[in-house]
Amino acid sequence: MNSLSVTDNELMVQIREGDVAKLGILFERHHVKLYNFLVRVTNRRDTSEDLVQDVFFRILKYGHSFRGEAPFTVWMYQLARNAATDHFRKWKNEMPLEGADEKPGQDPAPDDSLVHDEKSEFLKKALSLLPAEKREVLVLSRYQELKYEEIGAILDCPVGTVKARVHRALKDLKREYQNLTRDRS
Repeated sequence: MNSLSVTDNELMVQIREGDVAKLGILFERHHVKLYNFLVRVTNRRDTSEDLVQDVFFRILKYGHSFRGEAPFTVWMYQLARNAATDHFRKWKNEMPLEGADEKPGQDPAPDDSLVHDEKSEFLKKALSLLPAEKREVLVLSRYQELKYEEIGAILDCPVGTVKARVHRALKDLKREYQNLTRDRS
């Protein structure tokens, strides 16, 4: 069977049954998205790289708890949230690096304008100023492009609550963005 036609849930069942080599397929499919989620949540590239590895270790360690009732990605993001929470509990005095939310290996295209770059930097900064819970729900919905149902499963709350949290987070993001751009004027 072609590995591209096998679903993530099917792969996870195979891993749970002892075929740990299938973890490599899941890693290839999800490590970049997982890294991008973690880097936006933590504001640390180095920490996010370590946390990606930790999440895949946890997939092996806690694979027996995967039931397949929800998509694999929901379970993976739950593990990622737990890994990030555990990290911050352990390193609560660690300060995030400025501008650390860049994606790996993505240099700006030569035709990007300075205005776009400046707006993007303001948006990144405004996102980093939000409380972790609001930043997380925006990253899941806007950057990871997860459905509200999936976010609800990850956060263990109803879809209506997710919608309300996204709405409030967007309002706060807009306010932070406007404060930053107003200060620059």
